[in-house]
Amino acid sequence: MRLDDSAVVREEYASEARLAARKAAYRFAEGPDPREIAFAGVAEAQPRRILEVGCGEGELAERMLNELDAEVVAVDQSARMVEITRGRGVDARVGDVQDLPFADGEFDVAVAAWVLFHVPDVDRAHSELARVARRLVAVTNGTDHLRELYGLLGVERPAMVFNAENGREQLERHFSHVERRDAGGWVAFPDRAVAQSYIDAAIVTKGELPEFDGPLRVRRTPVVFVAT
Repeated sequence: MRLDDSAVVREEYASEARLAARKAAYRFAEGPDPREIAFAGVAEAQPRRILEVGCGEGELAERMLNELDAEVVAVDQSARMVEITRGRGVDARVGDVQDLPFADGEFDVAVAAWVLFHVPDVDRAHSELARVARRLVAVTNGTDHLRELYGLLGVERPAMVFNAENGREQLERHFSHVERRDAGGWVAFPDRAVAQSYIDAAIVTKGELPEFDGPLRVRRTPVVFVAT
């Protein structure tokens, strides 16, 4: 299974359970917070209108609505994620980043946080984002993300069509300037049970971790791209 397989993505995000379980693991993160770096990338543009694609449970969309003097529109392919985000008071709609129903230049900033590696035609998504917004803040992970965890599991990490290593090159096809802001660090899973719960929450990765004592410290390699 692939991260950009539409059927897998629909199943993965049909409810909030799997996403919430994976996000919970990052309460043990050490180092810079990529969510803060992404928010700063939006805020520094002083936007009046913001589009978030792949909004998930809507935490970022809600924060942008509450803390920035801007109108926020959120889009997600999951009806359940849209429902949750609407419950936060955000204008959220079911939609596809590959075919955005908005006019050229309608938004000052578009945000795509950990979503573009799920898109089958990622170049088309970049084109659409460049069409509707003057600035893009995109978050993804590197190919070494959680390397030690997958090593223990004995499997290769699922390939990402949009990652820290190829993201700049992809975005430069559609934006004139692309800045990379690294937010690497570590995740210290306190024990095997917590690490296994992270594995179990992802459809694309399956398996049982071997027994181990004490915490498991694994690298995380998120990157924020700011493209204009």
